[in-house]
Amino acid sequence: MPTSITAAYLDRYRSAAAQGGPAELLPLTGAQRRFLLTRRLDPQGRPDVVPLFFAFPRGTVDPGRLRRAAVRLAERHPALRGRFTALRGTPVLRLGAPSVEVATVPVAPGGTAAEALRQALLDWPADGPALRLLVAAEPGAEEEVLALALDHAACDEQSLGIVTDGLGAAYPDDPARPGAPEDGVAAYRDAVERQLAAEAAAASPAAHAHWAARLGGLAGATATAAGRPGPRPTGMLVERLPAATGAARGAVFPALLDAVSAAGYALFGPDRPLALGYPWGGRPAGTAPDVLGCFLNTLVHPAAPGPGDLDGLSAAWWDDLDHADTPFDEVVHAARSGGARWSGALDGLLTFEDLGRRPPLVLDGTEGREIHLAGRPLAAPFAVSASHGSELLVRLAWDRERLRDTAAEAAFQTLLSTLRHHLHPPA
Repeated sequence: MPTSITAAYLDRYRSAAAQGGPAELLPLTGAQRRFLLTRRLDPQGRPDVVPLFFAFPRGTVDPGRLRRAAVRLAERHPALRGRFTALRGTPVLRLGAPSVEVATVPVAPGGTAAEALRQALLDWPADGPALRLLVAAEPGAEEEVLALALDHAACDEQSLGIVTDGLGAAYPDDPARPGAPEDGVAAYRDAVERQLAAEAAAASPAAHAHWAARLGGLAGATATAAGRPGPRPTGMLVERLPAATGAARGAVFPALLDAVSAAGYALFGPDRPLALGYPWGGRPAGTAPDVLGCFLNTLVHPAAPGPGDLDGLSAAWWDDLDHADTPFDEVVHAARSGGARWSGALDGLLTFEDLGRRPPLVLDGTEGREIHLAGRPLAAPFAVSASHGSELLVRLAWDRERLRDTAAEAAFQTLLSTLRHHLHPPA
């Protein structure tokens, strides 16, 4: 009998692959299966999309060269030339030819490039390629905006650097360029199998006991507001803080957890514990560093009002990381066994990126200036994104049908105050 959700999936996958052409089928990580389940539950079947936006001087982007570069990139990475599907009810990745989309998006009269790109991404076809590159420019504007967007089931944070570096390297039309390298199927399969082995091992009695004790006090997440189907309107606030230095640099993520907790309590009040989700993970040990895929997990942090004791929070967070491979579904099961009245819905989300790990997007010697556009769909009532490089860029997005703008603005100030308290205390 399977001992975990991961083991049960592997049993079904092996049975399906044995009957469906195992050479062209690859298993999915726990995160990939969760993204596919979320897609099925969406009325329009939309995938979760990870976009980056870059402003270039007008005329920099040559769509033909960009398409050729994207195809060269996809040739190397199975996650960009496969199709996520189900075989006999079992989620799999079926390999195929490289498929990318490169398109110029028209800007409506009086509209903006940001609006045009945002709408194009909201209209992402359910059966489209995993990589799309969309360019838009307003009439007479000095800059054009390039949206680099990926299906989240095909990428994680580490993959973004592989994509920006790979596109920039493949962009020059160099006749002396060697042919396409090995397609990477063996390395990708090995990485996914290592990830699944780690997930199966992490569904242990000790991990269940940890998450049951950690999350047993959770209750139902904030109710979803009724409204029209499809994406709801969202708002976004942005602040640039000085980069953390010295000892504070290692405390950035715990400080963010505490700050987001404080913002959550400012939004929802102190009546119940809050469930905050954050993606965490990397490549399994022994994996080739340039394997592009989705090797993360969503961890759950039981929020407490802040500013709290950062040393105590950090110690509890490090304990959580010891069990970071436990798949989300297993964590929800463990929490409920510990007494939680919790469905697994999240009150808020936190994403963090160390920009030192992501090469910039450079096309023919011109580096794109990264920009951030509001209006993306949210999987929770509010989400905080932080990017740490030469500064700490913090963004709070919220669902305008669930939360008032004035409440979000006040919560953002609470978040920033907590961050400053932890990372930049007065001398």
